[in-house]
Amino acid sequence: MTASPGPATPTASAAPHEEVIRFHDRATGLVGYLAIHSTALGPAMGGTRIQPYASEEAALADALNLSTAMSYKNALAGLDHGGGKAVIVADPARDKTPALLHAYGRVVESLGGRYVTAADAGSSVADMDVLDEVCHFVTGRSPERGGCGDSSILTAYGLFEAMKAAAEARWGEPTLAGRRVGVCGTGKVGTNLIRHLVGDGARVVVTDVDPAAVARVRAEHPDVEAVPDSAALVREPLDVYSPCALGGALDDEVAEVLTAAVVCGAANNQLAYPGVADRLAERGILYAPDFVVNAGGVIQIADELRGFDMERARAQVAGIGPTTRDVLAKATEQGVPPVRAAEAIAEARMASGPWADTLYPGLAALRRVPDPAD
Repeated sequence: MTASPGPATPTASAAPHEEVIRFHDRATGLVGYLAIHSTALGPAMGGTRIQPYASEEAALADALNLSTAMSYKNALAGLDHGGGKAVIVADPARDKTPALLHAYGRVVESLGGRYVTAADAGSSVADMDVLDEVCHFVTGRSPERGGCGDSSILTAYGLFEAMKAAAEARWGEPTLAGRRVGVCGTGKVGTNLIRHLVGDGARVVVTDVDPAAVARVRAEHPDVEAVPDSAALVREPLDVYSPCALGGALDDEVAEVLTAAVVCGAANNQLAYPGVADRLAERGILYAPDFVVNAGGVIQIADELRGFDMERARAQVAGIGPTTRDVLAKATEQGVPPVRAAEAIAEARMASGPWADTLYPGLAALRRVPDPAD
């Protein structure tokens, strides 16, 4: 197995990373990138994404972007963690084997706790259990192995709390009752969000690339409407648009045709590029930053590192609502898009972190490295 520094990229230059490695295991065919953006607040934490990227360049770009977003997300969630992300270039349905996961687990282990991994697109709780067989720095494991299990429940709960805060900022009341909410993506998070929305009295319209996923939602909630695709959904008359699938959902075209007054969704890296936030603001659309509103899952998996307690984690996730409210209020006060206000809050917290001026040595080394706060 080999590990080598990743090449410099414009993304990396714009948001410098502490460490980027390319890993390769010849025996299993494992190839991927692991990016640690910041450890100013503590060990980097973020999921492992497994997907058949078109190129290694695309995989690296995803690792850089996602790890940066994790730094901001963890900071705004009040966690003592920095941001990291790993991507594996593979088809999870075909290439993911215990041997490949073990090889990857040894990569994470070699970092000595500077990075803690968890599940992401293409990986699962069961996969984290496999990594746990060879790696100490894994969270989001199954309850049977002492973990917190599926994080979609608290991700959806935090998103719903954020959406109520956004509704209050837009319409004066923290409720979605009577509002028409479009949910793009009816996976685990989207499905749990829909339950909250229906319970709150919202009118819901959905789409998903998997017709079976839509059918399951409509079987549970017959009044939920469905449209063929995301292009149709953003053109529907909506009060709230909730992207809950993959990133890049908010591009120039969507910013121009979107009818919703609020955007609040679980997908990571929703903005195709930063300028989209400015265009949404120009059109009077309130965009609740994804790295603020979708932090429920990372709060849950962080709690596992202390010995998971659902009530404790749920109480912390409930804080996403007030955090969203604060971000939106600061944006209004400063006359900037909410994403800029959120970034400033996160950057201030990272700048004052205990490891802001030196590299975090790793969980494995802490017993023999003085605490910089002392």
